[in-house]
Order: sequence, then structure tokens, then C-alpha cells
Amino acid sequence: MQVTRPALSPLLPHLLPPSLLLSDHHRPENCMMGVHCLHHIVLHTAAADLRQFNRSEVLYHSLFRLLFTTEAAIVQLVLSCLLDLLLVLEKPPTSLAPSLPRRKSCRHDDVLRLVLTHMEAEHKVALRRVYAAALPPLVDRVGVAICRHLRRVERVVLGYLEIRDPPEETSRLKILEVLQKTIRTTWPRMQSRSDSLLRCLLWLLVDVSSDSELSDSTRRQLMDQTSVCLRLLDACCHGDVQRRLLQVDSSCCSAEVLRCLETVTTATDQ
Repeated sequence: MQVTRPALSPLLPHLLPPSLLLSDHHRPENCMMGVHCLHHIVLHTAAADLRQFNRSEVLYHSLFRLLFTTEAAIVQLVLSCLLDLLLVLEKPPTSLAPSLPRRKSCRHDDVLRLVLTHMEAEHKVALRRVYAAALPPLVDRVGVAICRHLRRVERVVLGYLEIRDPPEETSRLKILEVLQKTIRTTWPRMQSRSDSLLRCLLWLLVDVSSDSELSDSTRRQLMDQTSVCLRLLDACCHGDVQRRLLQVDSSCCSAEVLRCLETVTTATDQ
């Protein structure tokens, strides 16, 4: 993997077949080596050369199939490679002009749909972390087209925020980031989902504030990101979230939770 652009393109017929064979190997370490090689090829080959003879399509289908594996390390490499390969295959949905006709479903949608499907049923901590880390860039890529996946995104957000991920709570933090991006992008559709999201975010604040195993920095980060989500949700609901938060019984919450709620009730996110 020391050959880079532009010297790699002429060698593509010799490098691509063995890399594809390696990525299809039954041993995880060989499969990972193959995906590493494919990613190197994607990064250091001109897009026109990759699209020639439908090479990029072959790469896409080979990598997409690997998303069904249960090895977290492989899935992480495959998702990283797919994000770069998708830019070769098609323009990101966010780059399309709003004046164009209604956009058809594309490969970005296919990858996002499969990731969300796996996230809903996944119980292994390592895989949950990998999927949660890959979701924010995918949401960025599809832009407002995330509306097509909104129900599934909502289920994933609610499910992942309920489950602890000590000690660093990486899954929860990434899912809060996804929620913020989704609210900003699909704000007209958030009011109908505000009840379930508000209930989940309040529960998260209470759970985090009472978790003695969390470090102070992690707890602070979780509560700050949750507060951001609440402010964004309030902006979408025209102040309705603030009115409901004012009705929270202070005797049922810790002082830390009340301070977070005050940041929402005293400031409106623009």
C-alpha cells in the first residue's frame, strides 16, 4: 500500500482482483487486510478510472455485502471505505440543487437504511459503537433526505439513548450528535415527535446525573449535549418544550438536572 496516485491507476488490473479476494476471505484478519487494500485503492485512484469497466460498482457490492458480518473491526473498516467510495459512485444528496425534481433513492440511502436496520437489532457493545460513530457522517451526507428514514432514525435514537455505554458513553454522545443534526435538518417534522423525544431526553438527564460510575467530564458532556437537543427541540416546537419543562416537579430532580433545564427555559436556540 505504498503506491499512491497517479502511479496506482495503471496497476489497477493487477491490484484490484487480489484485494477483492482477500476481502472475501473467511479469516477476519485477511478480510480486514483486503478492505484496507480496497480503501487505499479508492483513495489513490482517479474517480474516472474507478468507474471504468464498472469497477466502482463491483467494489460497492463487495463492500455492501460485508456490512452483514458481525465482526466490529471489519464493519468499521467497511463503513469508512464505503463513505469514500460513495463519492465516486454518485454526488452526495446534499449537493443536489433544491430546484431539481424529487430525488430518487440512491446508494447513500441504501447504506443508511441498512445501517439503521442493523442498529435497531444490535446488542453487541462493540458493534453498537461502530454503528453510532458511522451514523453522523451518513446523516450529513443525505441532508434533508433523512426525512425518508425519520421513523427508523427516531427508533434508533430512542433505543440507543436508553442503554448505558460506560465508561466514555461514546454511543450516547454520537447518537445525541445525530439527533442534533436531524432536528436541524428536519425541524418542520419534529413537533409531532416532540413528546417521545422530550421524554427520552429528560430520562437521560436523570439517568446520567445519578450514575456514579461516570466521570465528571463525561457526565458534563452528556448533559450539555442533551441540553442542546432540548433547546433545538424547543425552537422547533415554538416554545412548547419550555412550557412543559416549567411544569417539572423540582423535588423529583437533582440540582444538576435542574441547572440543565434552566439553560433551556431561560434561553431560546436561534
